[in-house]
Amino acid sequence: MSATVSPLAHVDPHARLEEGVFIGPFCTVGPEVHLGRGTRLENNVTLMGRVRMGAHNHVYPGAVIGAPPQDLSYQGAPTEVVIGSHNTIRECVTIHRGTERGQGITRVGDHNLLMACCHVAHDCTVGNHVVVANGTLLGGHVWVEDHAVLSGNVAVHQFVTVGAYSFVGGVSGVRQDVPPFLLVDGNPARPKWINAVGLQRHGFSRQVIAALHEAFRLIYRSRTPLEEVQGVLQSQGHWLPEVQRLVHFLKGQRQGQHGRARERRQAA
Repeated sequence: MSATVSPLAHVDPHARLEEGVFIGPFCTVGPEVHLGRGTRLENNVTLMGRVRMGAHNHVYPGAVIGAPPQDLSYQGAPTEVVIGSHNTIRECVTIHRGTERGQGITRVGDHNLLMACCHVAHDCTVGNHVVVANGTLLGGHVWVEDHAVLSGNVAVHQFVTVGAYSFVGGVSGVRQDVPPFLLVDGNPARPKWINAVGLQRHGFSRQVIAALHEAFRLIYRSRTPLEEVQGVLQSQGHWLPEVQRLVHFLKGQRQGQHGRARERRQAA
């Protein structure tokens, strides 16, 4: 089945549309756009600049993908947006292409849900199975790892890393990296507890959840130095791969600037 394009849409003849693509009325698709099979654009969607989308994405009215970055240093370099497959991009979402100073690509992986009116800025990387709720804003160069959940109206500072399987509470201001497996909340956002409900839903064992509970207690309640945490957890049988990942993340974060590990690497 070939692509279906509304006569009320404007699709540049150089755009590449794979089998089963649907483009609704009043959409605008530029010449450097590539849409994978089965991708569906509802009405009033704008794709501009270099945009590559995989298969079976669903984009809702008012979304703008591939617009130039809101970065005063941008001078028109041929940067791009690369989006994977099976994503749902709801009403009025904006995703900007990368910059010369960044990696040149804004990336969104697979099976993500970007709810209405959220913003993904230049050079961001969003992993797989991520949920970004209504009105949430990702600043430039933000990385969101797999299975993270960001609640509504969250503002994430540039260069922040949001760890895997974490949960960010609504209306939070995220200025520092969010460790994996934890729940953070507030303005500024601070770790409150492990993301127990999310971990259970994703099938983590009771042993892993108990080990992360103990790691959280040592690090955030007892204020045990990270250099000593490993020995304590090993003696308790809690030094599991997930706990090791958490401790390694925290060491990198504390070596960074302003609680953001990647900002120091970017400056270097």
